[in-house]
Amino acid sequence: MANRAAVLGSPITHSLSPVLHRAAYAAMGLEGWSYGAFECAEDGLAGFLDGLDGTWAGLSLTMPLKRAALGLVDVVSDLAVAVGGANTIVLRDGARHGDNTDVSGIVTALAEAGLRAPASALVLGGGATAASALAALSRLGLQEATLAVRDPSRAGETAEVGERFGLKVHVDVLERVPQLATAELVVSTLPGGAADAFAAPVAASGAALFDVVYAPWPTALAAAVERVGGTVVGGFAMLLHQAVRQVALMTGRDDVPVEAMRAAGEAELRRRASA
Repeated sequence: MANRAAVLGSPITHSLSPVLHRAAYAAMGLEGWSYGAFECAEDGLAGFLDGLDGTWAGLSLTMPLKRAALGLVDVVSDLAVAVGGANTIVLRDGARHGDNTDVSGIVTALAEAGLRAPASALVLGGGATAASALAALSRLGLQEATLAVRDPSRAGETAEVGERFGLKVHVDVLERVPQLATAELVVSTLPGGAADAFAAPVAASGAALFDVVYAPWPTALAAAVERVGGTVVGGFAMLLHQAVRQVALMTGRDDVPVEAMRAAGEAELRRRASA
């Protein structure tokens, strides 16, 4: 019986995925299911996949594996192709099925906070998460967005993702965030601390914020927006809801216990913060 799953990536030590998935298995009564974490660089993914046997149900993939996975699966969803990365591999009927749950995770996290249809958006950063954010914004009904990056010459691939989803993407530089932060929603896909310099202008703009960082939390950017009463969505909400979708895909069940997973994840974050 296929009842093994894991998260792969590098670095992987502090991944919260095992806590979330194991909490789901326990609440769903899935005895015998296990979920591990394996350090795996991009050049090791093919070998890891080749070594899996029939006891495996699926894998969660984090950086730097999402793009590499597209060429190593047998079937890939249209969404994963369009976004340019698969964060999920489901092992079913002898085949590897690649999918992307990051987009639905972002959409659900924003909707949960009441951000169902922002009128405009500014996305900070140009990596894989920014690509998923652009896809999510298109699902929320936006027709255009601004992408602020360090080097516009390297943002073409991410901008193309937005355009594949029908977005008109304006590429600008991070130095101009104080002038660009007039959007209704600011999405920061920058790593922890990298967006601190933009805390004051984003807070002053009155924009809602989605910051993909979840630890340490709050970031200086999130704290600044919270102080002025703005809506803030943290990266934990995205991580939670993309994991909910992964559990459903890997187990074939729709009764995924969101609140049990949320409670387990929040408890683990509190434990780590106090350690």
